[in-house]
Amino acid sequence: MTTDVNGAQESKGDADEPGWEVDPDDESGAAVVATVGRQLRLRREAAGLKAAEFGRLIGYGEDLVYKVESGKRIPRPEYLDRADSVLKADGLIAAMKKDVEEVRYPKKVRDLAKLEARAVELLSYGSHALHGLLQTPEYARALLETRKPALSEDALERAVAARMARQAIFERVPGPELSFVLEEMTLCRPIGGRMVHRRQLGRLLEVGRMRNVSIQVMPNERWEHCGTGGRIQVLKFDDGSAVGRTDDEFGGRAISSPRQLRVLELRYGIIRAQALTPRESLAFIEDVLGDK
Repeated sequence: MTTDVNGAQESKGDADEPGWEVDPDDESGAAVVATVGRQLRLRREAAGLKAAEFGRLIGYGEDLVYKVESGKRIPRPEYLDRADSVLKADGLIAAMKKDVEEVRYPKKVRDLAKLEARAVELLSYGSHALHGLLQTPEYARALLETRKPALSEDALERAVAARMARQAIFERVPGPELSFVLEEMTLCRPIGGRMVHRRQLGRLLEVGRMRNVSIQVMPNERWEHCGTGGRIQVLKFDDGSAVGRTDDEFGGRAISSPRQLRVLELRYGIIRAQALTPRESLAFIEDVLGDK
């Protein structure tokens, strides 16, 4: 373990850790990363610094410097901050953080986040796990760790970070109307262990008390509802358009046909009517939390 002039500690074997892998199938994201890398290389060379010396000054390995500059690795914010300081770029390099902020997440997650950011109303019924917008970081990580084949640590970290970034939807002003119906069993399954489970239940109570959020619980005994085929999700936009998805129909693909959307909204309406009311649901979650 070594310590650089900025106080950063680096293990030689961990030199590649401060960054994210570039998805080769994400052409637009790869183009952004390549452009940022070229700018970093040009500024480093203009400063008369070799890659090894530059890496030592910012606290990272030479190999990582080459990977970032060749567009093979997405630099983390702290990498760009240190590079800005060492190269005396007066904030121009640090400003690139905005360019790479989104592309560090998988494209399909970015596309979903863009839709959620535009939505004025969200309807979500989940049958096996809590919606990503409701998850704590610890819960999300534990849930993603169950995937097989197992995600790499890099992919796991990116997936958790992307899921948490989507939760900026709760900070929008004015906030969209968000409706979630959860199966009782998803509240009782201790994903991540007891403490992770308790924090997750607490998060549900916190979010469920927001004025623009409705959380309802579907009791296990009500098995005859319209959600037995799997998830139902609908996002509505202020221009009157909408997009939806369900597990058991339309091939699981996104749909925007008014006729098909009416089917999903009909099902969701029945599910909401059969679930506990929002007030009853919060009391139910409080009871589950009290038992843990």
